[in-house]
Amino acid sequence: MSKVLFALTSHVKDPQGWESGCYVMEVAVPYFYLKKNGIQVDFVSTKGGAVPVKQCDADDAKVKAFFSDHEAHDKFYASKLPKEINAADYDAIYYPGGHGAMFDMPDCEEIAEIARIIYENNGLICAVCHGGAGLLNIKLSDASFLVNGKKLTAFSNKEEEAIGTESKVPFMLENALQQRGAKYSSVANWQQYVVVDGRLITGQNPASDLEMAKKLVKALKRNSL
Repeated sequence: MSKVLFALTSHVKDPQGWESGCYVMEVAVPYFYLKKNGIQVDFVSTKGGAVPVKQCDADDAKVKAFFSDHEAHDKFYASKLPKEINAADYDAIYYPGGHGAMFDMPDCEEIAEIARIIYENNGLICAVCHGGAGLLNIKLSDASFLVNGKKLTAFSNKEEEAIGTESKVPFMLENALQQRGAKYSSVANWQQYVVVDGRLITGQNPASDLEMAKKLVKALKRNSL
């Protein structure tokens, strides 16, 4: 059975009190699709334990279904610490979004190291939306940045500006990825868009989470042949 590790933010609020946290929709949709395809999912977060949830997400039907699933609920609210993870156990790592990931994921060296090991063991790295912040500081064994020269996508500058959060985030994700040497591309706001470059699979925004999961499942099946 393939195993995928979801890497989640532990960031609740920024210094000004802005509620950021995890965007649970981007956890729930891939979680159920992977489980339906017989893939085991575990959760790790930067600080372990309960993952912060934006209150506005709690009324969504898919999010309610996720929290009604006992296994999903229990794993999400008791996420593992990075030091509890054996990277060799996993075939892929996935970074969901939520603005919280912008604040703590780039600086979490332990999760970046887990991702490096998975990738260099012929595993996959995936991200959707602001989860792309987790890709920024993944360094491979040759000291190069994972994203350097890679085709990818993430939440765009135009989308950030459209929701009025460009002054709240610590940096603009599109710009930061390009500064790392990534070959960034995007489509119109809120449209589904997924980019695959080898064993890196990225989605632009929440509309892209299911398609990302579908491409991940296909890749995992190819890897297991």
